[in-house]
Amino acid sequence: MRSVLLTPPVLLVGVLLLTACGPQQSDSRSDRPARVKGDGSSCEESPSGAAAGSGAAVPPGDASGLEKDGVKIVGLSRGGRSCAEFEVTNHQTEPFSYTITFAFLSGSGEALENPGQTVASVMPGETLRRTVTMSRPPSSVRGGAARVRIAKVRSVPTSEAPSPGGPCPPSGLRVYTDDGDAAMGLRAVGLHLENCGTRADRLDGYPQLQLLDEDHRPVDSVKVLQGGDSIATGTGADGVPQPLTLQPGERARATLVWRNTVEAGVGDPVHAPYVRAWAKPDAVPVTVTPELDLGTTGKLGVGPWKKDDTNAPGQGGTAGAHSPEAPSGSARPVRP
Repeated sequence: MRSVLLTPPVLLVGVLLLTACGPQQSDSRSDRPARVKGDGSSCEESPSGAAAGSGAAVPPGDASGLEKDGVKIVGLSRGGRSCAEFEVTNHQTEPFSYTITFAFLSGSGEALENPGQTVASVMPGETLRRTVTMSRPPSSVRGGAARVRIAKVRSVPTSEAPSPGGPCPPSGLRVYTDDGDAAMGLRAVGLHLENCGTRADRLDGYPQLQLLDEDHRPVDSVKVLQGGDSIATGTGADGVPQPLTLQPGERARATLVWRNTVEAGVGDPVHAPYVRAWAKPDAVPVTVTPELDLGTTGKLGVGPWKKDDTNAPGQGGTAGAHSPEAPSGSARPVRP
């Protein structure tokens, strides 16, 4: 068989064809890095102050605090702002929403600010790039240029994200927690429900709760009790349930109460940052983040739903927001 010598133009055509055909044979999402999507913001500034595109300096030092739970700091500002660029990657199989707390530190390690950022509805396998900026000017930072670290990451399924504001969920009910109260190891957090729909809604009893750890796994070592008397009185988690009818715009509240005490030899302290809550048996679950630091107590009290005529969405704390209580019954385990 006669051999054929390819001329340079033919060789070039062959390379182009191989390049074009190759990806068609091996194209798969698992073989390629995730495409990074930005929102147009950047830590780089042009002389006029407009964004000049990505390209902030790589963060110095070791990787500790620069990457956590799907969030990664990828750059720091070079200009006059204390700004960091970060990426959020969803490694789950459904859309997740992320709330990230950052820590800006001075060069000497002094804590400066802890701004938070929420990145909603990140699709499975998707990577989004965002920025976070310190409010105080860099000139006010002592001990050198500001540094930034990831302090905490919390993520919930987008379909179960709490909604203290914004558009009314399809269920017609908003469910969210307040900032809570803490004193001498006693904790109390309000679980709030608002009827933002167009029809009346009925409640009777207690919310159903499932505790989850940082990896969203169920925490089965803690008993969830109906009523808070076995933990403390006067917290709002006592009283007997009464049938409630919430008209559009009306709200209800149930109180979660626990103690953060640790006894030697009892076991390891339990931290359950997430709680999956059902307002009633046929309701859509909502995942909230009350940060339950339960120590070694092994129990959480939940009060019945009560009309809430005082706290509006966005107001934190449960102290002073409780109506007079009816005589309470004994604490009973909540059905999981």
